[in-house]
Amino acid sequence: MTTTTPDLTAVRAKHRALWASGDYPTVAADLIPDLGATLVEAAGVAAGQRVLDVGAGTGNAAIPAALTGADVVASDLTPELLAEGERIAAARGAQLQWVEADAHALPFETGEFDTVLSCVGVMFAPFHERAAGELLRVCRPGGTIGLLNWTPEGFVGRLFATMKPFAPAPPPGASPGPLWGREEHVRTLLGDGVRDLRAQRRTTTFAVADGPEAFREWWKRHYGPTISVYRGLDADRAAELDAAFLQMLEETRSDGAWQAEFLLVTAVRT
Repeated sequence: MTTTTPDLTAVRAKHRALWASGDYPTVAADLIPDLGATLVEAAGVAAGQRVLDVGAGTGNAAIPAALTGADVVASDLTPELLAEGERIAAARGAQLQWVEADAHALPFETGEFDTVLSCVGVMFAPFHERAAGELLRVCRPGGTIGLLNWTPEGFVGRLFATMKPFAPAPPPGASPGPLWGREEHVRTLLGDGVRDLRAQRRTTTFAVADGPEAFREWWKRHYGPTISVYRGLDADRAAELDAAFLQMLEETRSDGAWQAEFLLVTAVRT
């Protein structure tokens, strides 16, 4: 795999704008309210540990980690999400630190953390090898790396596959985010930097709309990547995407809801 990346300045600016658009706090609250706690439990986070959440968003994993009594840092590229996360944490009585940071170049010391987490966060950093190297770097030997990532075959992977023909080309050297949902890809990324890697596929249920059309409009209204793609389209192309999106939602609906598959990974830093 290549480790060559372009200047990250433009990539950072684009991704900040993408995730600040829409209403990601609603996305996190409506779709994944329990996934952060699932990851925290799987990683064995406990009081007294020093914990980093990478791509923390509004604190879906960082806040449950802090509520265990751990010393938690929530890091994310998008300051608007950090500000909302800080508000949510205060309302829940959680104390933690919020730091603006790029997953490709984390501003922390080598081996600083006992546990490094990411709940559907680091998977969206476009340069996978570089981001994985940072996860490894900041985790102490014997510490835990815990990841929860959408799979390519699951709902979110299919959503991005549906949008891909309508989206601008990614930066050179970028990899698709849902690849982090394949065990073999994660094993390759982390390599001999970890041992005892365990991976399990699970699902969560998306049930926030009455039907496919309403759910499509929900994504168009709330989710930054979807909003960004539609903004770049003329009326004809937007109509084409509408049709493809609706077809995907109809194909993936079951019993009035949608099952979203994710890969839960824990590993020990060597």
